[in-house]
Amino acid sequence: MTEHHPIAVIGAGLGGLTLARVLHVHGIRATVFDLAASPADRPQGSMLDIHEDTGQAALRSAGLHEPFRSLIHEGGEAVRVLDKHGVVHLSEEAGDGHGRPEVERGALRDLLLGSLPEGMVRWGAKVTGARPLGAGRHEVTLADGTSFTTGLLIGADGAWSRVRPLLSAAAPEYAGVSFVEADLLDADVRHPGCAAVAGEGMLFALGAGKGFLSHRKPDGSVHVYAGVRAAEDWLSGTDFTDPAAAKAAVLAEFDDWDESLRALLAEADGDLVPRRIHALPVGHRWDRVPGVTLLGDAAHLMSPFAGEGANLAMIDGAELGLALAARPDDMEAALAGYEATMFARAAEAAASSAATLELCFRADAPQGLLEMFTALA
Repeated sequence: MTEHHPIAVIGAGLGGLTLARVLHVHGIRATVFDLAASPADRPQGSMLDIHEDTGQAALRSAGLHEPFRSLIHEGGEAVRVLDKHGVVHLSEEAGDGHGRPEVERGALRDLLLGSLPEGMVRWGAKVTGARPLGAGRHEVTLADGTSFTTGLLIGADGAWSRVRPLLSAAAPEYAGVSFVEADLLDADVRHPGCAAVAGEGMLFALGAGKGFLSHRKPDGSVHVYAGVRAAEDWLSGTDFTDPAAAKAAVLAEFDDWDESLRALLAEADGDLVPRRIHALPVGHRWDRVPGVTLLGDAAHLMSPFAGEGANLAMIDGAELGLALAARPDDMEAALAGYEATMFARAAEAAASSAATLELCFRADAPQGLLEMFTALA
């Protein structure tokens, strides 16, 4: 007999887990399905700045704001802006207001996971497709050949969502910029020059069409991003199983940059990881379809240049959970209200993200970023 779940959440990222937690707080049964074999199956990325009006608001709705505060990386809100010659144009120490505190993505995910009942997340459950059954019900197929039905299907499954095609024909498009990620471990001891350049928080070292960005992590390491405005196939011919060859290929784009900045990649420990930046169209939305909705990147994938991705996923999850709890007898009205608010918020953030990407990689960089920080001061 086919298993039935009243509410099925696809994806155990920050958005899906926030939704699951808020539903649990309100006594609503849901099951989360994730393709990873276990919580430790995949690395969880670097640092996130969690915004007061989105990510932190979501954590308050989930009853987790106080334990979240213990995860804050003190000093992580510091920021430095340099040009390609290594000249410092802006250096700000972290304040103590915690309006956008930095935390590790993995630690935040662990906090959310630990707040859920055992068995609420089903690991090793890779969704391969979904189809409507009528009356708002859907059948979801898994990679192991099994399937289940659900009365409410929620796609929290990221950029390449398997749920999105039920609602929209839109697909992510290449945003014109590619990143290569790297790590400097125990930076103050093993890479003191790089540690000094990176500072205690976020670094932007920018020039025309390219740059180095980095985050300091609580364990003393520095997570580095080398970004280049390039064709989508720029990294296709690079062998990333050979770190030395990969470094040489990427650093060729930075031949005329100061050696203190090139060292952020040249001295990196371990493998380099390529990342092409994709985004859904700004203002992406869909008509209401009974029994299914999206949140986070599945709904509004954008570039990371507004720092909104995780924050929006979490507030999406929290507000969807609250909407369902407030209208248990009218799910469609709850979904319609959630989507209307989410569409407007996401459109504004996506436009800002796209504009900031252009600003960071324009010909006179870092001038545009400096002007933005001045305007925000």
